[in-house]
Amino acid sequence: MFVRKKPNKSGSFSIQVVAKTRSRKQKVIKSIGCSKDPKEIDRLMAEGRDYIARHHEPFLPGIDEEEAGFERFLGQLNNSQIQVVGPELVFGRLYDRIGHDRIPSDMFRHMVICRLFNPGSKLKTVDYLERYLHVRYSLSKVYRFLDDLCYRPEKEDGNHKKCTPDYKTLVEQISYEHTKKVVGGKVTVCFYDMTTLYFEAAEEDELRKCGFSKDGKHSCPQIFLGLLVASGGNPIGYEIYEGNISEGKTIIPMIQALASRFGFGKPVVVADAGLLSKDNIEALVTDGYQYILGARPKNESEKVKADILALGLKYGDVAEVRRKDGSRLVVSCSEKRAAKDRHNREKGLVRLQKRIRTGKLTKESINNRGYNKYLKLEGEMTVSVDFGKYEADAAWDGIKGYVTNTALKAGEVIDRYGDLWYIERAFRFNKFDLAVRPIYHRLQNRIEGHICICFTSYTILLELERILKTAKSEITVHRAQELTKTMYAISYVSPKSNLPQRVILGMNKEQQTLCDLIDRIT
Repeated sequence: MFVRKKPNKSGSFSIQVVAKTRSRKQKVIKSIGCSKDPKEIDRLMAEGRDYIARHHEPFLPGIDEEEAGFERFLGQLNNSQIQVVGPELVFGRLYDRIGHDRIPSDMFRHMVICRLFNPGSKLKTVDYLERYLHVRYSLSKVYRFLDDLCYRPEKEDGNHKKCTPDYKTLVEQISYEHTKKVVGGKVTVCFYDMTTLYFEAAEEDELRKCGFSKDGKHSCPQIFLGLLVASGGNPIGYEIYEGNISEGKTIIPMIQALASRFGFGKPVVVADAGLLSKDNIEALVTDGYQYILGARPKNESEKVKADILALGLKYGDVAEVRRKDGSRLVVSCSEKRAAKDRHNREKGLVRLQKRIRTGKLTKESINNRGYNKYLKLEGEMTVSVDFGKYEADAAWDGIKGYVTNTALKAGEVIDRYGDLWYIERAFRFNKFDLAVRPIYHRLQNRIEGHICICFTSYTILLELERILKTAKSEITVHRAQELTKTMYAISYVSPKSNLPQRVILGMNKEQQTLCDLIDRIT
């Protein structure tokens, strides 16, 4: 019901109490009065409102009681009853399907899921959880949680003892079990690589060290993240190292540790040229592993280099050469690679010539670092370019090598090594989609907790991508992340049962398709 001010032809106004009927027509319940005087009209309007207040309950016969009750119900709703539920409907179900619901922490679940659609600092995460999901955590509580996320403190005689692994171990175990299902029950090949994660800080400590940065942040302290995945980029485990460690010293301990924990046998190990060293190869062979490692053909022995050049490789050719240790060096020649090598060589020559003209190069500059190998000393003081070396180097344009002790055919070795892009994509997912860096934490426990959350989020993102590809859906992972942000539910107390209820609001076609795909496999 409401008060209506109806104009008349005489210039006066009739004040009426009106209600809507079931046919959505208006019915006059009571005529309050008629007047041209503004003050009298205001008095009549007030009288009409008083009438409604006195007679609104019970409803009078002929009034649309159901519609009036519904309008009153809507008038009682507020923003705090609206909640974003898309992330839980999509990412939460995948979190459970993978098995992460075995992790006994609601806070861990919220932080993992929030990173999938709203990555950012912990302060930003806390604010988003409260504003859109009505989940309230203090920032200090989040930091205390991170302190104990990867390590559980133990006490002995009143003193803290070295902590023991906790959530990280469980997360890796769950991820490995899921990976085994996805790859058919057995891990036959694994891929290893490392990347750097930098910090917005100036000082170093035992973990955060300045070193060679793959992000180009050479002045920022950093850590190394080592990642081991199976085919398809499905994760097995990870480890973090101090920022100035040599990459080659990490692969053997990590593979041995994870193989011991999970018992996945002896898969073929695939890694890039940065991990190729005599010690690593000997360790892999001693432990009974087969391997495919990226090679640097120009760094091989003189005999092997002569054998490669004697092949006279043309674009598209694949061949192999035996190495002294019994392994094979598979070599290929690519036109695309040749164009890149030629461009880099020419760019290096231009830089050398510029430096020579400045007069700053001395005989100490003549070494094998980069394009300095093209320099030569004329007389006792003059440094110049040895164009003979420069032109001889062109023979290597387009040649790429792979060292292996497997029985795979040369083409299969190259194809298997090409799958190393899965791990590169894993780093790209973590760095850009999940915003794993820059890292703003200072304490080691919190850094490790942050990495654990991001690793868990990556397993969910990868599973979502696999589902979308299997279904041949036009929805991409990035689009799915956006769609979850506008899926809402409303919570209320039922006026009939007086019990709390929650209803998911209607979705658009894309959102419904996404939820149907998730429902189908969960």
